[in-house]
Amino acid sequence: MTDLHTKSASELSSAIAAKQLSAAEVMAATLARIDGINPEVNAIVALRDRDDLMAEAARADAVPSTGWLHGIPIAIKDLTDVAGIPTSMGSPVFAGTMPATDDLMVARLRRAGAIIVGKTNTPEFGLGSHTYNPVYGATCNAYDARLSAGGSSGGAAVALATGMLSVADGSDMMGSLRNPAGWNNVYGFRPTWGTIPDTPLGEMYHSDLATKGPMARSVTDIARLLETMGGPDRATPIGRAALDLTDLQTSIKTRRIGWLGDWGGGLPMQSGVIDHSEQAMQTWRDLGCEVDAVAPPFSMDALWDAWTTLRSWHVGAGLMAVYEDPKTRADLKPAAIWEIERCRGMTALDIHCASEIRSQWFRAAAELFDTYDAVILPSAQVWPFPVGWQWPQEIAGCQMDTYHRWMQVVIPASLIGLPVLNVPAGFNEGGVPFGLQVIGRFGADRAVLELGEAWHTATGWPQRRPARA
Repeated sequence: MTDLHTKSASELSSAIAAKQLSAAEVMAATLARIDGINPEVNAIVALRDRDDLMAEAARADAVPSTGWLHGIPIAIKDLTDVAGIPTSMGSPVFAGTMPATDDLMVARLRRAGAIIVGKTNTPEFGLGSHTYNPVYGATCNAYDARLSAGGSSGGAAVALATGMLSVADGSDMMGSLRNPAGWNNVYGFRPTWGTIPDTPLGEMYHSDLATKGPMARSVTDIARLLETMGGPDRATPIGRAALDLTDLQTSIKTRRIGWLGDWGGGLPMQSGVIDHSEQAMQTWRDLGCEVDAVAPPFSMDALWDAWTTLRSWHVGAGLMAVYEDPKTRADLKPAAIWEIERCRGMTALDIHCASEIRSQWFRAAAELFDTYDAVILPSAQVWPFPVGWQWPQEIAGCQMDTYHRWMQVVIPASLIGLPVLNVPAGFNEGGVPFGLQVIGRFGADRAVLELGEAWHTATGWPQRRPARA
């Protein structure tokens, strides 16, 4: 089998199971691809010793399969612990920290046979949708190394787009599985909150804004990885039943899709984003869906107020100990300090009022999904910007008043834990990719992935490789 870097994880899995390909061959091809591509894009970090990786692949060839990922290399986002590989979270505070155990999701991937080769790069503490940090530096866009890869799962998206990995994990609070997937022409799926349980450590009831999720170049791989990552855990209090995502191919004719565009002018968009997105929406019509333009179903200003309150409460509480130690506070990025200091000034009533708004939005969204099977927004409000920027200061003449305001388009799904899939949607005139968010009702993960499978069959966008491939 040639051109292994173009194959999906499912294709590699079938070839290894049929003895048409060995895990050692896959590992050798993976390491050669990383050697050739990673120095330019800086997507994979903390790469393990090559001899150790080849030895682990050889052991995989010598034993029966343990799952569909048997012998397949994967790198884990550097916010998640992998035993024996440093977790820096992109911060000097934690650089060199060596976990003794795997996080829950990593343990599940290992049980399915995956070989962990290293980490994928992320912004410091995962804050901001642009992958750069003082530990490993910046990750460059797979299609133009002068541009941002997005984030915070930017390393994972670029590793997929350039063929260094066939499948990857990510996490998403504020678009971190969606924006980098859109900017690098791959799929990223944020599942319904609770589908993938977090590692049972610390406070486990209030951390409901973020979730882990799968990334891949095909929806089939997204579904298979989600099945592996998901399912309840006895030590976590909130979880959903394991999903059966087999056989996603089905007719989507007559499904109704709502197009939310720029939220009735509530979301500033860089020139061309809406025009290109509306052109891409024609694909849904060609697939037999009914597509309607939808008026804003809720106040975007209210959503933003609730989001920034709950996010600062979540982020600030998690980093409070680092902030309160003068030795480590100096190493915090300004975005982290901003979140922590907002958290410190909040009252219980502030949190309650934000949760009231979130509850109102959930009820309004439930009514919206009584009419529509899915609603769609762009995956980002801007095109990939220069990799040397910290974040866009303005969009279409509108000044951005926070480090993350330019990604406001992702918060409607995040705030209430809805399933949402970034589907690659083509390229602009400069050859830069973009994506669309396909958002479903709470718990309707399978229905969203069925739409994604139909889209992938019709378009095949991720098979359009960067010139270097």
